[in-house]
Amino acid sequence: MLGPHVVLDFYGCPKELLEDINYIYEILDKLPEGIGMHKIMPPYVMKYLPKDDPMDWGISGVVLIAESHITIHTWPELKYASIDIFSCKAFDIEKAKKFLEGKFKPEKTEWEVLIRGKEFPSHLLKRGRNGTD
Repeated sequence: MLGPHVVLDFYGCPKELLEDINYIYEILDKLPEGIGMHKIMPPYVMKYLPKDDPMDWGISGVVLIAESHITIHTWPELKYASIDIFSCKAFDIEKAKKFLEGKFKPEKTEWEVLIRGKEFPSHLLKRGRNGTD
């Protein structure tokens, strides 16, 4: 396999956290190192303001990591955040989940792990994909 893709849905988060662009940046800046990943660029975070739906605004951010990417999308008016962590190497999913729950303080969490690249030919790479280099 290539690696896990963790998908998190956070409901009932405090609006003030979800609308803080600097807070989202900080989370994306710190999470990779906390789970053994390597940033290849600083996080890119922006505010989205649609013209036709005042409930649909939010903050979106991404950080590219050597292992793939982490994204966060928030809907402050709906108190909701969606987060994806895709990595081509194993990592401590529970540690990542607990870190993010501590930051977003959701009332409810839904999550799942997708296994990406089930037939990825990792044996052809010089570096293993099982969490060790």
